[in-house]
Amino acid sequence: MQIHSTDPTFTSSARARGNFRLAVRLAATFVAILWLIHFLASGLDLRPEDLGVRPRQPAGLIGILIAPLIHADAAHLFANSVPLLVAGTAMLYLYPQSALRVLPAIYFGPGVAVWLFASGSSHVGASGLVYGLVSYIFVAGLIRRDRRAIAASLLISFMYGALVWGVLPIRLGISWETHLAAALIGATLAILLRHLDLAPRRRYSWEDEADDAGQET
Repeated sequence: MQIHSTDPTFTSSARARGNFRLAVRLAATFVAILWLIHFLASGLDLRPEDLGVRPRQPAGLIGILIAPLIHADAAHLFANSVPLLVAGTAMLYLYPQSALRVLPAIYFGPGVAVWLFASGSSHVGASGLVYGLVSYIFVAGLIRRDRRAIAASLLISFMYGALVWGVLPIRLGISWETHLAAALIGATLAILLRHLDLAPRRRYSWEDEADDAGQET
């Protein structure tokens, strides 16, 4: 399989640098909003479990909308903050068109799956977003012939490869159902959307010469 290099005039352009800065700002803003919500919830003495996805309970349907914004405690939120910043930036920068489809799917999809099929009393936290993003970026790097995608996939697997254990029911108090559903959604979308966000590949002089020779003949 031939691996394509991205056109350096594209990656070094002012637009590309601006897009990267925008991706960082958007990811950082979302993480900041999560912390703001956490402090407000603590100040109002709200119980996170009351706002989570409660499987097959009508009152738990509201959690599909707001559970990814609520965390059990500061340690829980801190554990999700850095992966959200890193993976969120990579997703928004490398796959902006795909992000318009992926982000809603991994936000709402795991909550729906948890409400329908999971066990436990209440599921909260943005870890579904983390697993969905990491899964998408990792699988996209496996199936795309783009060095940027491959590099992002390797970085994500190096930094967060241990997350794979979170999709197994081996730790109490961890919503492995959310993790598994989000990972499956992210991987599936990476396959379905593999033709989106294709960066222009670098062309070499010999390729242009070969094209010219073909046209002359």
